[in-house]
Amino acid sequence: MIDQGLEELKILNKKIDELLERYSGLKAKNNELKDEIEILKRDLQVKNEKINDLEAKYERLKITGALMGEGRNAADARKRINELVREIDRCVALLNR
Repeated sequence: MIDQGLEELKILNKKIDELLERYSGLKAKNNELKDEIEILKRDLQVKNEKINDLEAKYERLKITGALMGEGRNAADARKRINELVREIDRCVALLNR
């Protein structure tokens, strides 16, 4: 009876040790994945900033090309310049109130 209880206790302790090992491994893997997520988030932010910069440069190039009289972009640039002028006029009008 006592031997059976001791045997069950040994088996239970072995299972607990195995679970603790698995838990430690999973916890380490979880921390690695969290670190990887942070790295990927930073990379994504850098890439988004680069995209925004490139889009702004592209817009400036289109406007420059339009001012120099380069085809279809000229009409788009003139349209954009007119929009900006109207927006500036609205701002000035609001400031004058």
